[in-house]
Amino acid sequence: MNIDEFRAELEVRLSIEKDYLIQEASSIEDQERLELLGKFNEKYKELIKRLANENGIDLNASYQNENSSDSSNLSYEQIILGRTMSVYDRLSDELYEEITNVQ
Repeated sequence: MNIDEFRAELEVRLSIEKDYLIQEASSIEDQERLELLGKFNEKYKELIKRLANENGIDLNASYQNENSSDSSNLSYEQIILGRTMSVYDRLSDELYEEITNVQ
């Protein structure tokens, strides 16, 4: 699985988690709703680990870039976080909007 496929699968699964948390928000007190953002962050980290495990990716291994002249030695985890952070940011913003607007 390449990084773009990994990102796409992570986005699908993270979106599902966001929807579950929005449903959960409707049944809890206003003060506790913001705690769902922390829960979402943990889900993001867990999903990265789970997807990596499912696809045989060692997150601590050095990422082999096609550009061999690149001297930076980043791990798969660093590359994945860098390429998926925009997905996380967008979905966490959506979650924040939803949970703060729940009546």
